[in-house]
Amino acid sequence: MFETRLATEADAELITEHRRRMFVEMGRPEDERMRTMLVAFVPWVRERLRDGRYMGWMVEQAGLVVAGGGMYLMDFPPHFRDPQPLRAYLLNFYVSPEARSRGVAKGLLKTAVDEARRRGIRVVSLHASEAGRPLYERNGFAASNEMMLNLGEGAVK
Repeated sequence: MFETRLATEADAELITEHRRRMFVEMGRPEDERMRTMLVAFVPWVRERLRDGRYMGWMVEQAGLVVAGGGMYLMDFPPHFRDPQPLRAYLLNFYVSPEARSRGVAKGLLKTAVDEARRRGIRVVSLHASEAGRPLYERNGFAASNEMMLNLGEGAVK
């Protein structure tokens, strides 16, 4: 039996560990850049958990956390898709291998989308891994026209 609870500031390190596992499973090396990101992420997520800009959910089984997911509430300029200046960005969705293929990720996604809907948010976005993409597509997410320029690596001069 899985139980879902809201994440608290005390979960910041566990959320960060889920983030680490997620990136490692996607093939990202555990190098200095990864370590730097993880060290910076702990206070970032703790502050946002505290002030409500980040909502997280932890899924427990027999008292152990086996999964988690988060929603970052972002200020966004009014747009033709939604004049409200608030969007939801889903991140840090991770399910431990032993809990996979049991509906846990789908349940987390439903919880997050329901919360966005409850808040009147009309645009929910995320960056999906190859493994996660089918889940998001089955639940109505579609690829967008977003582009990205990373000024730290090989940027246009």
